[in-house]
Amino acid sequence: MENKRLKLPIGIQTFEKLRKKKCVYVDKTKYLVDLIDNIDVSFLARPRRFGKSLTVSTLEALLSGKKELFKGLYAEEYMNRLDFTSYPVIRLDMSGATTHLGIDVIDQSIKQLTIEIADSLDVEVPKELPGSDFFRSLIVNTAKKYNQKVAVLIDEYDAPYTDFFSEPEMAIKVRNVLRSYYKQLKVTEAHIRFIFITGISKFAKLGVFSALNNTIDISLMPEYAKICGYTEDEIIRYFPDYIDETAKYMEISPDELIEKMRFYYNGFSFDHTTKTRLYNPFSTLLFFFEKEFFNYWVDTGRSKIIADYLKDRNLTVEQFRNYPISRDFAKSPGDVDSTTPEGFLYQCGYLTLRAGTSNTLSLDYPNTEVLNSMSALLTQNIVSEASYNNIQNILLSALMYEEIDNLVDVFNRLFASIPYDDFESAGKQSIRTNRYPISVQEWLYRSTLIAFLRGCGVVVFAEMHTNLGRADLVISHKSKTWIIEIKVAYKGDSPAKIAEEAYRQIIDKNYAKPYIDAICVGMAIDDTLRQITDVKSAN
Repeated sequence: MENKRLKLPIGIQTFEKLRKKKCVYVDKTKYLVDLIDNIDVSFLARPRRFGKSLTVSTLEALLSGKKELFKGLYAEEYMNRLDFTSYPVIRLDMSGATTHLGIDVIDQSIKQLTIEIADSLDVEVPKELPGSDFFRSLIVNTAKKYNQKVAVLIDEYDAPYTDFFSEPEMAIKVRNVLRSYYKQLKVTEAHIRFIFITGISKFAKLGVFSALNNTIDISLMPEYAKICGYTEDEIIRYFPDYIDETAKYMEISPDELIEKMRFYYNGFSFDHTTKTRLYNPFSTLLFFFEKEFFNYWVDTGRSKIIADYLKDRNLTVEQFRNYPISRDFAKSPGDVDSTTPEGFLYQCGYLTLRAGTSNTLSLDYPNTEVLNSMSALLTQNIVSEASYNNIQNILLSALMYEEIDNLVDVFNRLFASIPYDDFESAGKQSIRTNRYPISVQEWLYRSTLIAFLRGCGVVVFAEMHTNLGRADLVISHKSKTWIIEIKVAYKGDSPAKIAEEAYRQIIDKNYAKPYIDAICVGMAIDDTLRQITDVKSAN
């Protein structure tokens, strides 16, 4: 079944099209059958490009009884049950609404979506009805026409709302329009057999969950953790030929390829036990197609919006590493237009769940793809894109050819680009948030360098432990390993002496011992100049 004669379903979100074009389909129908059997009204939150629309499309085909599409899948047996019943399906995709022409157009656009559904089902509904009333009549009249309760599937239910997360007044107007539609689901529940709603998060203010008081939120339930996304076992099972082909192209073994993929793309967790780890399907498919490790998921999304969000709030990348949260927060992080930064990034998929203490969880970046992309966004907020590309090239050359002077020059150009006010506020916020036991200045210098290095695609580790201490930065690029210790020289300090102390710390605490021929560098940053003024190394 799983061979390269099956195409990669890149850009295909319609189950019927995927099956008819003989594309690879990672069988998720077990979870969908379980939903239909056991939960009448369910809600699923997942980040964008994580397979929500394909899940909705698969449910549509399953509920409407398109048996020919499920041959060889788990759901085939379900559809062959003697008591199997198909239902008329109303599928409303809110991402199709026009949102850039004002609130009246938004309302009319959603109504037009429901009119098209009525036409496809050949159901008569008076077109002069207001949008939400038309939706209610569509549900009732469909049930009457087919003499059968209906299934209602709502895809990206929050899409029109999230388009205005930074415009509170407009967001309120959109929220009211959406609420008028969603409350019809409660009014017409006698005519509905099954409801499935999906979006990026559970927004309380939209009123969906207050109206539908029997909604089961499956977003963090362990039994549905794998309903979207790919597990590593699924990648190995369904893409064996693509694994072999890509490994051969990269001149590594299949096992080495999986290890690299795990590091770069695995790590999303939507399970309050945090045991299930998932690959983003969009990144995985594009990786097999292009055979190159690249930031596919973030590169196609709202990177400018995220970059502006970080900049407007003076946020740093490092402050969200191992970020503690309550279990209640994981389930209900708040509305996207008013939640905390960690809640916003969590809902958008840039942070994911990790284990915490017995009563808490934590947030962190799911994988290298997301971490490096966030780092690049933050760095490009500091320097222009043209300057960023230029100093990136100098950086990579300096690391490769052990050019310490050029490395220092790149770092200083980066520091010089940080506005004074941004420097102070970002540092103070980061320390306040995470209670770092080091100075504002030293922490911000270090976190800025880490973000820049990761954004340039360099492997860098912070506070790597040895038996005697923790190195500030361990950088690995090509065949070179750099150990860098950073210290700040305040007014009255001798930068030369501070650089010597930083270097001696590397040596005395054996930071370089785990590595072969590591390049050890102590750096002193003059706090007045905000520049690296003195360096000590063995060279």
